[in-house]
Amino acid sequence: MTTARHSDTENSPDHLQRKLSNRHLQLIAIGGAIGTGLFMGSGKTISLAGPSILFIYMIIGGMFFFLMRAMGELLLANLHYKSFVDMAHDLIGPWAGYYLGWTYWLGWVLVGIADLSAVINYLSFWLPDGASFSPIQQAMISAGCVLFVMGLNLLTVRLFGEIEFWFALIKILAIIGLIGVGGYMIFSHFQAPQGAVASISNV
Repeated sequence: MTTARHSDTENSPDHLQRKLSNRHLQLIAIGGAIGTGLFMGSGKTISLAGPSILFIYMIIGGMFFFLMRAMGELLLANLHYKSFVDMAHDLIGPWAGYYLGWTYWLGWVLVGIADLSAVINYLSFWLPDGASFSPIQQAMISAGCVLFVMGLNLLTVRLFGEIEFWFALIKILAIIGLIGVGGYMIFSHFQAPQGAVASISNV
């Protein structure tokens, strides 16, 4: 009786549907960790800082690992928490939850703006030399990207998960491909048009 009632509740139109499979969740998590900066900003950073940037990534990654472990422990301690905002509200105070929630929202707004700028920069690569998008064209491209992403989020849960799964897989394959191409260029002593030769010493 309890199982049937639970099933009826999940299938009701007013209840959230749990249609994401394990592979959807795994790839959404991995794809979410691979940001635009890895493809656009990391090259400039590595060229300026050299291999030492890897240690910075390792240190920050270690800090986030322990942070996520701590959040997991807090979540298991109280299953009524829906997000880290609830944790801050309960353990620190209402002001902390309010502040954390709005700063998190603002952070994602800024990330969205940065991603739109990255899209425009990538598209500008295909323009003729010296050409650039006008402000109106940039606004139209940005609006199109926002509507496209919003449309994906308004689809059914399972279809959303499937699309995110394949997009994340494209990111992973792109990284593997870039590593493979970089390795090939090093071992084949690829020479750039400017005369620079790819080698381990450049790292």
